[in-house]
Amino acid sequence: MSARLDRAYREDAIAHLEDTEIDVLVVGGGIVGAGAALDAAARGLNVTLVEARDWAAGTSSRSSKLIHGGLRYLEQLDFALVREALKERGLLLNTIAPHLVHPVSFLFPLQHRVWERAYIGAGVALYDTLGGARAVPMHKHLTRTGAMELAPALKDDALTGAIRYYDAQVDDARYVMMLARTAAKHGATVLTRTKVTGLLREGERVIGATVMDLETGQEYNVRARSVISATGVWTDDMNKMTGVDFPFHVRMSKGVHIMVPRERLNMDTGIIMRTEKSVLFVIPWDQHWIIGTTDTDWAFDKNHPAASHADVRYILDHVNTLLREPLTEDDIVGTYAGLRPLLSGASSDTAKLSREHAVAEPVPGLFVIAGGKYTTYRVMAADVVNAAVAGLGSGVAPSVTEHLPLLGAAGYQEMLDDLAGVARNSGLPVETVEHLMGRYGSAANDLFELIARDPQLRQPIPGAPDYIGAEAVYSATHEGALHLDDILTRRTRISIEVADRGLEAAATVAELVAPHLGWDAERTNAEINRYYDRVHAELAANEARDDEAANAARLVAAI
Repeated sequence: MSARLDRAYREDAIAHLEDTEIDVLVVGGGIVGAGAALDAAARGLNVTLVEARDWAAGTSSRSSKLIHGGLRYLEQLDFALVREALKERGLLLNTIAPHLVHPVSFLFPLQHRVWERAYIGAGVALYDTLGGARAVPMHKHLTRTGAMELAPALKDDALTGAIRYYDAQVDDARYVMMLARTAAKHGATVLTRTKVTGLLREGERVIGATVMDLETGQEYNVRARSVISATGVWTDDMNKMTGVDFPFHVRMSKGVHIMVPRERLNMDTGIIMRTEKSVLFVIPWDQHWIIGTTDTDWAFDKNHPAASHADVRYILDHVNTLLREPLTEDDIVGTYAGLRPLLSGASSDTAKLSREHAVAEPVPGLFVIAGGKYTTYRVMAADVVNAAVAGLGSGVAPSVTEHLPLLGAAGYQEMLDDLAGVARNSGLPVETVEHLMGRYGSAANDLFELIARDPQLRQPIPGAPDYIGAEAVYSATHEGALHLDDILTRRTRISIEVADRGLEAAATVAELVAPHLGWDAERTNAEINRYYDRVHAELAANEARDDEAANAARLVAAI
């Protein structure tokens, strides 16, 4: 099957939504929904995945972009969760997505002599061994001198020594999109901008859903033997749609991150530090550092969580306790806020609510999954699909995703080993090929073909020189992007990686993709203006004093 999610694919898929009863309808195109669609399709089932906005438009594009076991969960004695997550980290690094998931090192500064090194060292040693086969380098104990050589940006009195350990990182939005494309390759129908507006019922049983194509307003009745809701922080909205109380509910915790230029901090490693609530990361991200996160209740708009001035100050104040030259708001080139879908419990502190997941069948035919963490999405997906197919007969195969590489993984290592040769054959600089390989894996060959047909696409995008024109075009021709913000925010990270948030790049990108998305001049200008409005709304939110004011400022823009 084709993994090319272009305009023709979408039109054909929409036209056939009502043709036959399918096995599984998955609602929600975040990490768990896309994972469930792939899990079910790889078992040979007839699957449709619908997402109301864009792939990963909610929580799954707004994480710390780490694939990790959760070092802090060891302190909470949640060994099972850490072991499971570390096993998944190894699978992602070595088998499933070596082109998208890469090791990253962190320095844990020690501020107390003797006892802290023994205490933290024992935890990190356990962290290195819980996940089974070694997937990343083992931790090392460092003196203060050794730590300062790795991170000269730190204050002399910020640490007495340190421990260096490794985890992994990923472009979270691109990973979800690649999951959806891989599901399509295995026969699933995958659609964005398609919103479930109601459930189809036979008596108490759910037998499908009414789905609206938000691009046209047309509604379709999609009949399915099982419906899976993987809607994250929107889980309670599905609850209201059924009219039946679910056995669990979701509470929203807001996490904010800021982005600063790489040259601003003289370090060769990331940093992890304790805060009074949780931990704060300084994470290397290509030419930038991601710094975050916060952990606070959010009671406002789910689609557009906003980072307030208070959030930004919290992050700066905490990270500056370690830095020789403090960061200021002028150093920030991007911010983003996401909502964690935590299973609600008795605790009033979101940092203590469960990161474990739960699966339920609140009404016959409807299966709901909530909670969990990005790293363990594959386990969550398998669990909910297992529940959903239990009534479909004994012929359904077990999950195979543990051994299933994502699109772009096959051939990636061979291309990477011959990087100079690939660059020579493509006619591109080695650094450009390396950049493309880290984002597309072996699917970078598709971009080489685009450039061969139109050499102008090798040029950097004005205002976003880390990306080339071919990447914008490929977003529309292969990766399912339908709007300008899909490209600037999730197919690329231009919206948070350049100081003007992509305002200069917007016009060029819109003009590049307009012919492929069927936009005329009026539609192209509308997309640009729509994106401008969003950027200005987000910047206004960043100046707001608190969540309520930030929410009001952000909602001025529709996207």
